[in-house]
Amino acid sequence: MTKIQKIFAREILDSRGNPTLEVEMSDGENIVRSCVPSGASTGVHEALELRDGDKSRYNGKGVLKAIKNVNEILAPEVIGLDPVDQEGIDQKMLDLDGTANKSKLGANAILGISLSCCRLAAKQKEIPLFKHINNLFGGKMSIPRPMMNIINGGSHADSGLAIQEFMIFPRLANFSDNLRAGAEIFHCLKKILKDRGEAIGVGDEGGFAPHLPKVANAFDVILEAIDKAGYVGKINLAIDAAASEFFANGKYKIDGKQISSEELTSFYGELVKKYPIASIEDSHSEDDFAGFAGMQEKFGNKIQLVGDDLLVTNKERLQIAIDKKLTNSILIKVNQIGSLTETFTTMHLAKKNNFTTVISHRSGETEDSFIADLAVGTDAGQIKTGSLSRSERICKYNQLLRISEQL
Repeated sequence: MTKIQKIFAREILDSRGNPTLEVEMSDGENIVRSCVPSGASTGVHEALELRDGDKSRYNGKGVLKAIKNVNEILAPEVIGLDPVDQEGIDQKMLDLDGTANKSKLGANAILGISLSCCRLAAKQKEIPLFKHINNLFGGKMSIPRPMMNIINGGSHADSGLAIQEFMIFPRLANFSDNLRAGAEIFHCLKKILKDRGEAIGVGDEGGFAPHLPKVANAFDVILEAIDKAGYVGKINLAIDAAASEFFANGKYKIDGKQISSEELTSFYGELVKKYPIASIEDSHSEDDFAGFAGMQEKFGNKIQLVGDDLLVTNKERLQIAIDKKLTNSILIKVNQIGSLTETFTTMHLAKKNNFTTVISHRSGETEDSFIADLAVGTDAGQIKTGSLSRSERICKYNQLLRISEQL
């Protein structure tokens, strides 16, 4: 294979209008580009996203330091290597950084090269990206079932709802049917909210942000939209509570009340009884192990319990969850850990222990559809990539439609 000849990083904007970086890589014949996403509700255990902190530009959110680390430190070491050696290149970058959370060079700097390396190797082999990912990962391939965030709360919107994401989780025959169901429900929901005089602007991930007094009201209006769209009995519901965001001083503030960890578990229990909820993500704050263990004990054999802020795509955190029986599923975000090889390692550990896996976008996304191919190539089974609006979300769905034709 042709060796890497050029690597160049530039500052671009993400879907929230904040800076992120794009890494361009070339072997002299082929050129690829990869964009690095950015999260709003970030777990404290995530790898470090390096920002400039210079308030005179982009309110301190610039990424010129990370770009300098790509162009001046990482690129000289990676140029001349074979892009097919994903693991070797990723390990070289991790060694150059040398810190546990990539605080020296930045996870965003390392990830941009890692993703572009994967893309360039696929291009050299003249195979689709998802097939090259599958060659690296092993196992079978499948089109994921989408979790679609249609009502936003928490730190993604100003709706006043504590829970961050209310999702529909279609279970129809194939991906295109699931996508169509999601889009039709989304438009029915829009009309219902508009008729009620609610604002129909959308949050960071493309979902609506109506001002509803209680969590149950969000579920009720979603069920109404499902009914109106003609999909009763064919759609599960899912939530990302992102409970770290409404946890303070040992209490959880939800529906206007301050409640304990155990009371929050009971709160979810009432919701699961009343609504067709199939998945709950980050039910408790990221270090509330007792809360997660209680959820797993009570509901682990009934529904999917996903760890995001709890696990941060990190194999050590996942091993703790396995040993302590904290969850039965893991959310996978490449920028939480910072390299593709580490992402694969965590996913292999999850699958070995019968955890389900959910590939996820971030709230600060780009037009890069890499995670669609990642979900297929790793047989993840599920993908979270936002609502049925905003092109940085839709591009992932459209890529999955293309892949589903090929498979």
